Amino acid sequence: MSILVTGSAGFIGHHVAMALLRKGETVLGLDNYSDYYDPSLKVARTERLRPFPRFSETRLDLADAAGVMALFDRHRPRLVIHLAAQAGVRHSLENPRAYLDSNLIGFFNVLEGCRTHPPEHLVFASTSSVYGANGIQPYSPHAPADHPLSFYAATKRANEVMAHSHAHLHGLPCTGLRFFTVYGPWGRPDMALFLFTRAMLAGEPIRVFNDGQMARDFTYIDDIVAGLLAVAEAPPAPQAAPQPAPASDTPATDPDPAGSPIAPFALHNIGNGRPVPLLRLIELLEETLGVTAIQDMRPMQPGDVPATWADVSDLTAVTGYAPRTPVEVGVRRFVDWYRGYYGPS
Repeated sequence: MSILVTGSAGFIGHHVAMALLRKGETVLGLDNYSDYYDPSLKVARTERLRPFPRFSETRLDLADAAGVMALFDRHRPRLVIHLAAQAGVRHSLENPRAYLDSNLIGFFNVLEGCRTHPPEHLVFASTSSVYGANGIQPYSPHAPADHPLSFYAATKRANEVMAHSHAHLHGLPCTGLRFFTVYGPWGRPDMALFLFTRAMLAGEPIRVFNDGQMARDFTYIDDIVAGLLAVAEAPPAPQAAPQPAPASDTPATDPDPAGSPIAPFALHNIGNGRPVPLLRLIELLEETLGVTAIQDMRPMQPGDVPATWADVSDLTAVTGYAPRTPVEVGVRRFVDWYRGYYGPS
């Protein structure tokens, strides 16, 4: 039986599909090749998958309900790894409707496909952005995440609660992974590392928000893939139900946000667990590229947060997840890929 990877032409989806194919799995890729960024990069990623005889692909927009249901009717995948989405905090300020169509309607259609033809497990992409106004760090999946600061984050938080409802009503095992600033070869051109590299090699200024007083839990793509594949083979079970309050004047215990007492559902952070100051990232790029960055200091952008930091202890307990790639190594590998793909400059 096949494994459906949505967003297979995207950054994370491409790497996940590649890892599965190298393990001998049968992979059905799905992507709509949107023009949010240069589709030629998405085509190039997919071309790396085509030599594998166990890879097949369908071009489909997840907002096409009939098309999604027909795909599930035909293939009935064993696992669904749902990574397709409209990403980007800043773009959601400019074009929120794209997030409605892809992240809400599209995700609903995937859930309905899974309801009709249940896979062993649905693993879906969420984001560290859901923590929003929660300033307690490191971010824990056991803490509330109900005050997102961007529409992008709001749609991903909605995905989490939508998945829980399907897990409860239909017994569908669901795991949401809150990704923390994923980077590496074949990355997204709208991410800071990509934007900085391109601008620095062209001798152009880089925009540094919040006057550089930012930190991100940069997580290398190979570590993300290892954690995702491990959790995909470990479907969650309902947690033990909380005990009733001993007296009527004692508040009842709320369910743990990271799981569910009534549904096979779990949420995990997937990050490096070691935030890196933005100015340190720029220093590493300067050292690796041999170029001094021209820094254009800007104020904090709407919808953004000054720092992210992942508590990954739950994911480690469930899967043995242990990120192994220090940012010094990851930046060098990204730059090597960038120069190989776009040419030295």
